[in-house]
Amino acid sequence: MSAPIVKLFTQPNFAWTDIRKEEEAHPRHYLAHLLLLALIPPVCLFFGTTYVGWSLAENETVKLSAASALQLCVLLYVSILAGVALMGLFIRWMSRTFDSRPTVNQCIGFAAYTVTPFFLAGIAGLYPSRWLAILVLGAASAYSTFLLFVGLPTFMHERKEQGLLNATCVWGVGLLVLVTILVEMILVWFNVLTPEYLRATVG
Repeated sequence: MSAPIVKLFTQPNFAWTDIRKEEEAHPRHYLAHLLLLALIPPVCLFFGTTYVGWSLAENETVKLSAASALQLCVLLYVSILAGVALMGLFIRWMSRTFDSRPTVNQCIGFAAYTVTPFFLAGIAGLYPSRWLAILVLGAASAYSTFLLFVGLPTFMHERKEQGLLNATCVWGVGLLVLVTILVEMILVWFNVLTPEYLRATVG
């Protein structure tokens, strides 16, 4: 785990300062972070849905075929990248309202680091469980929100009051983007890819 990621969870204020310096010195520095960590949820979900499975009824385990799981994971990976890029573009657009002039790459980078808790929460995909998913995603949402409100004023070089208002707007748009992408992904998954389920009786 790289130093910026560790700092995001131990010293978030200092982490955002370091990340901003890196993005100014090396444009697209965030790409490795985004492309690699975004693999965690789909890869873990692939193993969880094909080797572990989940239970919808007593004494029955449901899994996905390898082909269906691969389709789901590729779709999830593309959706994650598209969502982060879209959020970056929204942050760039909204920053003009607040007299900030970050580049598109800096805004996408900020979005990529802000959703890091969601990337790491993808490890829960190794054991598909509704309640585990709710718990882990809830914790990831809370910490991502914290990173957003702590990091935006620092990363965008804004006054604290201005940064908090901007962060509130970004949070609202982020929620809308998340819901829209998830709904679209689910519709494509069920109506276009037609998943293949494998059911097995236990015991």
